[in-house]
Amino acid sequence: MRSTSFDAAILETCVSAAVAAPSIFNSQPWRFRLEPETVTFHVRAAPGAGLRYTDPDGRALHLSAGASVFNLRVAMAHFGWEPVTRLLPSPADPDLLASVRPTELAAGRPRGTDAELYSVIWRRHSSRFPFSGRPVPPYPRIELAAAAGAEGAWLGFPEADETVRLLALTAQAEQRNRLDADRVKESRRWVRGDPYEAADTGLPWAALGPQDARERLPMRDFTAQRRPQRLPARFFETAPAIALLTTEHDRRTDWLRAGQALERVLLLAAARGLRASLLHQAMEWPDLCESAAPEPAHAHMLIRLGYGPEGPATPRRPARTVIDSEPATRRTEAEADECDSDRPETYGPSVAPA
Repeated sequence: MRSTSFDAAILETCVSAAVAAPSIFNSQPWRFRLEPETVTFHVRAAPGAGLRYTDPDGRALHLSAGASVFNLRVAMAHFGWEPVTRLLPSPADPDLLASVRPTELAAGRPRGTDAELYSVIWRRHSSRFPFSGRPVPPYPRIELAAAAGAEGAWLGFPEADETVRLLALTAQAEQRNRLDADRVKESRRWVRGDPYEAADTGLPWAALGPQDARERLPMRDFTAQRRPQRLPARFFETAPAIALLTTEHDRRTDWLRAGQALERVLLLAAARGLRASLLHQAMEWPDLCESAAPEPAHAHMLIRLGYGPEGPATPRRPARTVIDSEPATRRTEAEADECDSDRPETYGPSVAPA
C-alpha cells in the first residue's frame, strides 16, 4: 500500500471541493487544517462566521459544515483513498466540527454514482428561478431518498396537502424574517451589489431570483423589500416538488450528519439533471421547525426540486485562503481521555453512523 500522502495540488483540490458546498447566505463558515503526519483534514467553524440572529444556535452553520465534509470525502475518494470521518472529535474544542483522514488505499477510484458525484461538485448550485411543470419521476425520488439514508438521514416527498402545509410554515417564517429588524439587517449584509468581482462570499444580485407572482412558493427575499424593480415577480410552478430532510435526533452530530445527507442529495440531483433550491426559513424559528416534521423526526431542510434553468453560480473563497497553516494544538492526556470517553462518531464513506 502506498504512503497516505497528498501533493499540494491534490490537497488544494480537496479543499476546493469542500468549499464548493452550499452554506447559508453563502457565508462559507469553515476553515480547514491539515495534520501532515496522518494527512488528516480538520474542519473547523471559522471565527465569527455564525449568523447571530438568523442562526443563533449554529444549526445552519453545522449543516453547511456537514455539506463541506461530504464534498471533502468525495474528493478524497476520487483520488484513491477511503476517508474515515469523525464528527465532533474533541469535546474540549467545540469549533472543531469534524476530522477526515484516509485509512487505506481504495481498490481503484470510485465508479458509478460516486464518480458522478465528484464530477458535479463544482457545477452544483441553487436555482431560485421558476421550474417547469414537468414532474419529478418516481425513480429519481427513490434514488434521492436512498442517498439521504446512506448518511443516516431521511428524505421524504410529502403528498399535496402536506406540501401545502410545509409551504405555509415557510411563508410564515419568511414573513417573520421580514418583520425582524435584526434579521433583515443581517440578511442584507450578504447581498452583494454590482460590480461583484471583488466579493468571494455572499450572494450576487443575479442569484437572488424573482418572487412568485402567485405567492404560492415563499422564496426567500434576502433584501426584505419585495419591490418589483428589485426582485421582480414571475410565475412559478403550480405543483412544486418538495422534499423534507429529517433525522431521528437533534444533536450537533445530527446537524452535521444532515448536512452530509443534504449534499449527497443535491449532488445526485444535479447528476440526474434536476435543479434544486433550499427553503430553510421555517428551520430558523424553533416553533415552526418543530412543526415541520412529525415526531420523533427533526426537520433540517425543505428542498425544492424540478427541471428548469440552472441559475447563476455564487462565488467561493480560494482554497488557499481557508487553510490554516499553523499546526493543530496537541491535546493533553486528560483531554485525550475525555474525548475517548465521549466516543465521537466514526464512519467511512459508505457506512451511515449508528
